[in-house]
Amino acid sequence: MELCIFTEPQQGASYDDQLAQAAATERLGFDGWFRSDHFLAMGDTDPLPGPTDAWTTLAGLARDTRRIRLGTLVSSATFRHPSILAIQVAQVDAMSGGRVELGLGTGWFAEEHEAYGIPFPPKRFDLLEEQLEVVTGLWSTPAGDHFDFAGEHYTLVDAPALPKPAQNRVPVIIGGAGPKRTPALAARFATEFNIGFRSEDVVAETFDGVRRACEQLGRDPGTLRTSVALPTVVATDDADYLRRLAAIGADVDTFAEVNIAGTPEAAVEKLLRLRDLGADRVYLQLVDLRDLNHLELIAAEVLPHLR
Repeated sequence: MELCIFTEPQQGASYDDQLAQAAATERLGFDGWFRSDHFLAMGDTDPLPGPTDAWTTLAGLARDTRRIRLGTLVSSATFRHPSILAIQVAQVDAMSGGRVELGLGTGWFAEEHEAYGIPFPPKRFDLLEEQLEVVTGLWSTPAGDHFDFAGEHYTLVDAPALPKPAQNRVPVIIGGAGPKRTPALAARFATEFNIGFRSEDVVAETFDGVRRACEQLGRDPGTLRTSVALPTVVATDDADYLRRLAAIGADVDTFAEVNIAGTPEAAVEKLLRLRDLGADRVYLQLVDLRDLNHLELIAAEVLPHLR
């Protein structure tokens, strides 16, 4: 099982904060560093120093790291034109030497769109589907050929389909708990299907659903990686556990019901259960980027048991 770090910089983190966490993620032996793609802080939190753009940040980290996978979990289809997104991701992939992954979803945070004047249509699955068609179509078009697309939302005429990513195929992550359209999109376009913030029963049911969607499409389900993202708080004593919960505004009474929580031993047990459910990768959501001791603890006492 792969273990990646996943964080939420819109809650108040500079590029230097993100670089410090990503560098520690690499040094300590984790497989990847992923970030949300949001522009507005959520909940009662100090938003300073303000938002950072996900793909600008990943471009910097592409040059400031050497090994770990880098990506979004997930970018919103409402934020960027797919042609521009395809160019951005391909360029960052080249800058990283082929370590980038694109998580792409419909977007959900209406207040964020209102705050920045970004259109937020009520029906966004068709938008997402066209974005996936455009992005993957541009990347897969042979060099020297051109790409055309005519959809309801986007039209491309004689696009040169350049630049190409460094990887033959940039991994595309699609996720969610929807029972029909999301698994169908993942079966068509994704290299990885992700579900986050759900119980183990829901994880198992959702994984079964996306495997069925692959079979219905004639795709081998074994070619689709499955992953889980969960908030994570690990500590060796009660005082540190409560301090880490308070730092992210988590409810001490309910946090452990679904998430990766408690002692390192409890975290290992949870991760092994997720592996038994079919998770190939787990994203540990660590919202407090500055608590690098937390990362050190997980690397020392949890990570070795998953290798």
